[in-house]
Amino acid sequence: MDKKYNVYDKFNLSDINKQQLARWKEEGLFQKTLKQREGCPSFVFFEGPPSANGMPGIHHVMARTIKDIFCRFKTMKGFQVMRKAGWDTHGLPVELGVEKSLGITKEDIGKKISVDDYNAACRREVMKFTREWETLTDRMGYWVDMQNPYITYDNRYIESVWWLLNQLYKKGYLYKGYTIQPYSPAAGTGLSTHELNQPGCYRDVKDTTCTAEFEIIDPTADMSGWGTAYFLAWTTTPWTLPSNCALAVGPSIKYNIVRTYNPYSGAKITVVLADALMGSYFNPKAADMKLEDYDGGKLIPYQVVATVDGKEFVGMTYKQLMPWVNPGEGAFRVIPGDYVTTDDGTGIVHIAGTFGADDNRVSKLNGVPAMLLTDKDGNQRPMVDPTGRFYRIEDLDPDFVSERVDTEAYTPWAGKYVKNAFDPAEDGDQKETLDIELCMWLKQQDRVFKIEKHVHSYPHCWRTDKPVLYYPLDSWFIRTTAVRERLMELNKTIKWKPESTGSGRFGKWLENLQDWNLSRSRYWGTPLPIWRTEDGTEEICIESVQQLYDEIEKSVSAGLMASNPYKDKGFVPGDYSKENYERIDLHRPYVDDIILLSASGKPMKRETDLIDVWFDSGSMPYAQIHYPFENKEGLDSRRLYPADFIAEGVDQTRGWFFTLHAIAGMVFDSVAYKAVVSNGLVLDKDGNKMSKRLGNAVNPFEAIEQTGSDPLRWYMIANSSPWDNLKFDINGVKEVSRKLFATLHNTYGFFALYANVDNFDNAQPQVPMEKRPEIDRWIISLLNTLIQDVDSALEDYEPTKAARAINEFVNDNLSNWYVRLNRKRFWGGEMTDDKLAAFQTLYTCLETVALLIAPIAPFYADQLYLDLTSVIKGDNATSVHLADFPTADESLIDKRLEKNMKTAQTITSMVLALRRNVNIKVRQPLTSIMIPVVDDGQRQAVEAVSDLIRSEVNVKEIKIADNSEGILVKRVKPDFKKLGPKHGKEMKLVASAIQQMTQTQIAELEREESIMLDINGNLKPVDLADVEVISEDIPGWLVANEGNVTIALDVTVTPELKREGLARELVNRIQNIRKNRDYNITDRIKVVVDAEGDMADAVRDFNEFISRQILASTLKVGSVDKNDQDAETLEIDENDIFVSITR
Repeated sequence: MDKKYNVYDKFNLSDINKQQLARWKEEGLFQKTLKQREGCPSFVFFEGPPSANGMPGIHHVMARTIKDIFCRFKTMKGFQVMRKAGWDTHGLPVELGVEKSLGITKEDIGKKISVDDYNAACRREVMKFTREWETLTDRMGYWVDMQNPYITYDNRYIESVWWLLNQLYKKGYLYKGYTIQPYSPAAGTGLSTHELNQPGCYRDVKDTTCTAEFEIIDPTADMSGWGTAYFLAWTTTPWTLPSNCALAVGPSIKYNIVRTYNPYSGAKITVVLADALMGSYFNPKAADMKLEDYDGGKLIPYQVVATVDGKEFVGMTYKQLMPWVNPGEGAFRVIPGDYVTTDDGTGIVHIAGTFGADDNRVSKLNGVPAMLLTDKDGNQRPMVDPTGRFYRIEDLDPDFVSERVDTEAYTPWAGKYVKNAFDPAEDGDQKETLDIELCMWLKQQDRVFKIEKHVHSYPHCWRTDKPVLYYPLDSWFIRTTAVRERLMELNKTIKWKPESTGSGRFGKWLENLQDWNLSRSRYWGTPLPIWRTEDGTEEICIESVQQLYDEIEKSVSAGLMASNPYKDKGFVPGDYSKENYERIDLHRPYVDDIILLSASGKPMKRETDLIDVWFDSGSMPYAQIHYPFENKEGLDSRRLYPADFIAEGVDQTRGWFFTLHAIAGMVFDSVAYKAVVSNGLVLDKDGNKMSKRLGNAVNPFEAIEQTGSDPLRWYMIANSSPWDNLKFDINGVKEVSRKLFATLHNTYGFFALYANVDNFDNAQPQVPMEKRPEIDRWIISLLNTLIQDVDSALEDYEPTKAARAINEFVNDNLSNWYVRLNRKRFWGGEMTDDKLAAFQTLYTCLETVALLIAPIAPFYADQLYLDLTSVIKGDNATSVHLADFPTADESLIDKRLEKNMKTAQTITSMVLALRRNVNIKVRQPLTSIMIPVVDDGQRQAVEAVSDLIRSEVNVKEIKIADNSEGILVKRVKPDFKKLGPKHGKEMKLVASAIQQMTQTQIAELEREESIMLDINGNLKPVDLADVEVISEDIPGWLVANEGNVTIALDVTVTPELKREGLARELVNRIQNIRKNRDYNITDRIKVVVDAEGDMADAVRDFNEFISRQILASTLKVGSVDKNDQDAETLEIDENDIFVSITR
């Protein structure tokens, strides 16, 4: 054998990471894997586009690891897996970042900075951290085509988005409406419901609330005679009270007319509120107090004078609470409301039709006008302007102000922000809120019954982190409600991991789906491709640049435009090259300058809105390949669509996952993806969300540099299922390096050391399996079972199961069992069939493990695989990533053999644990262990491996006893955590019955692994896993249980056993000295032991055994000069022993 196996002086996974990455780049390995699979079936993967205007975090390593695992796995399974990277380049994250860097707000755009310059800044900002993203992608081993990414601001991408919108338009799914929608004043745009339902958007806040008094104009007789009569209405948003135009009651709700006193002024009043909510406003202790006896104390008397159905109040009128603006005829009436409840408040709802969808609906239904102001441009607006403040008088139409506004009353409030968070001059909640100011004003006016702090859930903008308002918006919508049921049906065909996300979080979202607010009042994004006449009677939805080009030509001919700007720039319709499309720009402001000609000859201007950025990303299956203008056959033939697999964080459930699904369902009546892994959050080690502010964020570049990518990837996958939140601890990553990778490296190192000595190269004919010893056949059987398990887990998108199975095989079975038990077979001597079988078996295991770990740990897998295969193939050896995934040979799987060896491992582990409990080392022989077996099957398993067990645990004898002999007394302890879900209310009865089980019943439970117990005449099942079987110790013995296995260990150490133990201890110490002195494994030595008593006797009694183990040509008891250079001092059994060792 000319080539030797590589042997390493050090093991550094970070260095391996860098070395393999350099080789991959040099060889163009990723491209090779794609080319190798040309003509093979395709496995379609869609990459969710990140935004490169922010740095990648450790959570991106998690998400990208999951994606990479399955793409690599499917490649090794024979599929061609194209992976196109993408950049999400539009939307609020980019615009807000630019505004912050430029020190401007949305209102400054078009004034302090042109739209053209602003969008140019956005274009630069969005790719700000591209290099960092590419670097992380490389270093973590995520293979995705970053040389040819799709970019959402690319004109070809936008053209495909326009085509999709036009399909929706043609189907009648695109419409314009003036409705109440979530609106972010801080971002200056409306939001869709799925944006509002991103994780963390709803949060508990403590606001000032008030129960206002609305003075009744024509009170009934029951309402008269005790002060002024009021309807009481509660609100968590006092800033909406100036816009109040109606009060809503539940027609069938019972309301009380109550005489009492105002808690603040002490004035006599009569109030109306729901009977069910009396306890929220009146103390029952005051029920028997006479009204006339009230002395101004805290206990306020009250008297219910009548109980009336809500329908009796409908049509009654009241005085305007804050008479600042006159909304017009029909306001300030009581109306019926089908959504009014008695869950909280007073059972009477304050209606502000401009700030609530339900409010707006019932107002229109009952002919109640909304509180609308007219601005200087003649537009009707709510009282709050788009920046989140009461309209300033100078921004309103002068005629409107003179006719409808009480300027003296309104001026003190004009320009005040309704939330402190909207005020750029204020820092959060430092200033008194407008809600407090309004409540105090109402208190002064004697128009409030109760003011208090209240904790409630309030929506916040997913990007600005500031509150949103419900606001009347003129928006374009996608009628997703029209296909709600179909989207639900299609969702049931998707493989969700975990399934609960698909049926729960995502499924419930679809059940309650609302129409999609598509419009965004911003500047940097995909323009809405709809042109309309000024009167809104004619419109056109553009689906392509070709169509827009042709329509511009018509406008030029009609004199609406001087020339065709696309023609002027040399754009050629039908030429889909990047160079051609870069001649034009479909963004604002250029697209806004285009005027089209309507069918009747009127000019049409583009609707100024942009579209929701989530529609951009949801369009990527089509827009990334410029469909349908290019690659039409590939998508229509289902070769490039739908995705077989996608993966992103759980926060995308109502983001990208939804928009992909909605667009696919509405346009193609299809799913966009067949399987999806929704990964959880990456938290710090204490379970806290990571943030720079808290100082607990993990830098992914530093983590990779410190540990290498492989242990980082493995830790993230093996520690918990991807969909569970991960508590990230860098020490856990280091533990993976030590336990898995160092173990695997050491196992390979052991193999390479002896293979090089014996010139083994695995090219020789394989020793037939039937001629190999049982332990070889066992590990090969287990290896093929492992192949099945890993293949099955990865096919089912369960990487954690796959990783843990490999962990167990490498640590517990290959290294700690097979290699350890077979070391002597690799040592000196000729290459016998037995030795060759050992080499071939270990080689097969290492090569197969390299293939199995390749999807998860691509760097070390490649080094290990090449280290093994290059000895035979030399320079022709190829990467593990060009190899096929291993296939299990079922003929080599022997379940009986696996079960027997598992029995040996279990018993060995139990005995070693008992030894540790009493500090008896394994090198100290013991007399015997006793194993009461539960049945013949267990007896046969123990007998088959009894010699192996004796050797492993260092006992002289194994005694197998029948469990029925009553040697051991056992009791059963119920596991309440497991019994609870199974038996519910009857758990205590079942637990009691378990504790009373007889020895016969316990034996049956251990034998059958389940038993039926009689609980008050009903049979209840109890499994062995539901309990803990405990055996009582026997004098002189230690007893242990695990599952249905019980052992008893005789811990008595006789003088003879002690001498043998000392001999074994001496062997161990001398072997360590050989290693420390770098003796060759074949060097023979001469040993003199200077000892007395038990140690001297041990050397004499076990001289041949010791000599054989340490390769000693001579071994004797004698005098040793402790100052001699060959002398060593050993402390054994608290005695100093001197030994002289020479070669």
